[in-house]
Amino acid sequence: MAIIPQLSLFGWEEIEELGDLERLRLVMEAMPDEKLMQTLETERKQGRNDYPIRAMWNSILAGIVFQHESIEKLRRELARNGQLRHLCGFQGQVPSSWAYTRFFKKLLHHADLIQAMFDSLVQELRKLLPDFGKHLAIDSKAIPSYARHKTRNRTPDGRRDTEATYGVKTYRGVKEDGTSWEKVVRWFGYKLHLIVDAVYELPVHFSLTPAHVADITEAHRMIDHLEESRPEMLEHAETLAADKAYDDTKLIRRLWDDHQIKPVIDIRNSWKDGEPTRSFTKWENVVYTYKGEVYCVCPVTGKERTMTNGGFEKGRNTLKKRCPAKQYGISCQGMSQCSVAQGIRIPLAEDRRIFTPIDRSSYAWEKAYRRRTAAERVNSRLDCTFGLEKHTIRGEQKMRVRCGLALCVMLAMAVGRIKANQAEKMRSLVA
Repeated sequence: MAIIPQLSLFGWEEIEELGDLERLRLVMEAMPDEKLMQTLETERKQGRNDYPIRAMWNSILAGIVFQHESIEKLRRELARNGQLRHLCGFQGQVPSSWAYTRFFKKLLHHADLIQAMFDSLVQELRKLLPDFGKHLAIDSKAIPSYARHKTRNRTPDGRRDTEATYGVKTYRGVKEDGTSWEKVVRWFGYKLHLIVDAVYELPVHFSLTPAHVADITEAHRMIDHLEESRPEMLEHAETLAADKAYDDTKLIRRLWDDHQIKPVIDIRNSWKDGEPTRSFTKWENVVYTYKGEVYCVCPVTGKERTMTNGGFEKGRNTLKKRCPAKQYGISCQGMSQCSVAQGIRIPLAEDRRIFTPIDRSSYAWEKAYRRRTAAERVNSRLDCTFGLEKHTIRGEQKMRVRCGLALCVMLAMAVGRIKANQAEKMRSLVA
């Protein structure tokens, strides 16, 4: 917390009764910002101190907590609300727009300290919530730059964005009537890549890239970073859910083989048209689909039946499949001649994309995959609640710092709520 050493004109009890300011106080107390404050104060040295560093920082947090879309809106609120000024630490007038511009420029030079604050908050949540990080989800979100497009003049001057690129995302699906649909989204700007806790819906790791960077490329970089800086997060995780953008054999191998994290990643149909099933080399009368559904074929009638799931054998790295006739009491004319009547074990090595430790055709996989929507909800809150949908940011470094601040506030609010015995509200910035 950026503590303001000053004489109080009224007691904290009066502020606490103002429920709206209570949220800001929770964030200020939970934010591990002392190193950043000391660094900025050291840089100022004996310079003018019309607007103290800690007060400026607290007002920035207030702008995020109270969802002010611009500095001018924040300044108007500070001018109107004397109690907010007091809580932030201002004794005199409201800082000028230029004072905030200079302060943000200083913050840009300390993006590493903001990253350190984020990591510290994640570690704090791991202490408060023992199962935090057990189930993960990964996703990316488009963040358009305030600049509309590229210009021929590539000289950085603060008015144009020389680092943003063009990004494209294509969404496909099938309607209830069987017809397919496609939606293409294009933007000029950046991508925010997030790994979140899929149960508590809170961020665990993030990175920002230009919009053209592929999701799977950045996913590998994020895993690299966690291996180097926070390997305990990967050791603690059990599952990682993701959509088709992360359907990659190398990622699947890496998660399970290196870290024993079960990949729950949706799969694209990369088979040729007209190839509904493929046969196993080991069993003549067993076939499978690209979604991991396994069927046995009756040697007498040729009828296909779905083999039942028998679970995963970790020691053998195999998926067990059982005879449906035996499991469901179905009459099968070819059971006496069937070579797989006693069940089969499918090695994951048969096809690492299709056969994963959690069987794709099981209810357990469907349940684990539904957790992926946690990342979408975090992205939605960043847009609607934390102001990334409407902003005036140009430049990659500014965007990275702004996203880092929003995520730090999200985590600090969760820490503050838990410590205040309000765990049911840990994801709420409003209530």
